[in-house]
Amino acid sequence: MPNMDNFDIGILEALQEDARATNVEIAEKVNLSPSPCLRRIRNLEKSGVIRGYRADIDRKAVGLGLTVFVEIKVGHHSRENSEAQQAALLAMPEVAAAFLISGTADFLAEVVVEDLSAYERFLTDKLLLLPGVADIRSNFAIRTVKTGAPLKLPQR
Repeated sequence: MPNMDNFDIGILEALQEDARATNVEIAEKVNLSPSPCLRRIRNLEKSGVIRGYRADIDRKAVGLGLTVFVEIKVGHHSRENSEAQQAALLAMPEVAAAFLISGTADFLAEVVVEDLSAYERFLTDKLLLLPGVADIRSNFAIRTVKTGAPLKLPQR
């Protein structure tokens, strides 16, 4: 993590609030002139703190009405198996997020699909074919309470 100060934190907070804000608008919010503000933004991008900019899309509005949190347990633990599982999850566009976790499962994947039929196809055609999978447990979201919230950034 790069050495960040309150200006950097302010810039990140402003971008989380509105990633389409102009450099001038952000500079005004954090009390910097536009040139140093833009330089800081570029440094945050270059260092990987800012990974990208994207639209926050309403899943239901585009026909993706089902979110499933899938716990995946592998049968044999090894670095190779873990890397293979990670690569497979990264390659699946239905997987919105995936985590290596501790507990009863080894991976937790957030899967977003159209409906239950689409999830059944995803489960049978993709997840169950992953090598080394010992168990899969599906947890269906009933209602989305909070998603895509800005990160609470540490204050300097």
